[in-house]
Amino acid sequence: MATKKAYEQNLNIIINENQHIVNLLAYDSIEKLAASIQNSKRLFFAGAGRTGLALKMAAMRFMHLGYAVYVMGETVTPAILEGDLLIVGSGSGATSTLVTAGKKAKNQHATLAVLTADSKSTLAQLADRYVLLPAAIKTDFSVSTSQQYAGSLFEQSILLLFDAIFMTLWKESGLTKEDLWPKHANLE
Repeated sequence: MATKKAYEQNLNIIINENQHIVNLLAYDSIEKLAASIQNSKRLFFAGAGRTGLALKMAAMRFMHLGYAVYVMGETVTPAILEGDLLIVGSGSGATSTLVTAGKKAKNQHATLAVLTADSKSTLAQLADRYVLLPAAIKTDFSVSTSQQYAGSLFEQSILLLFDAIFMTLWKESGLTKEDLWPKHANLE
């Protein structure tokens, strides 16, 4: 049976790996992503698996901030159009459904923003904006980048980065927590 020390040790590994990512980020690319978020008519989020779940959490926060937000694959998601922003997260940058979505968005003259661990990937090459998250992808079984399983570090990085972008834009907006609260789900 695991001990308190094992849980504490693993939590510290996770926190330290995320801190390492924070120190490696190119913040100019994050500023460009944030500007694209602010200047887009509507935001569309797309990702698969746990990355997709992290992006759904991000979508929720931007909805709280007053943006028109959609998640790819949901039945109420409308067509993407010029002036919209598609935000895609893919560690490999090669997930076929996301590459297809990125190409469709570009064909509609929407802006494509990609978060990936592979700067040479198909999605990174298609992107108008991309942020490199130098984390392990799910098929990287070495411990050189992360001691965590599969793409855990990448998925955590997506969540933390979007929480930081949200928080920055929220603070710049001058809105209070009370201002945002009426948009919080009330059918729970």
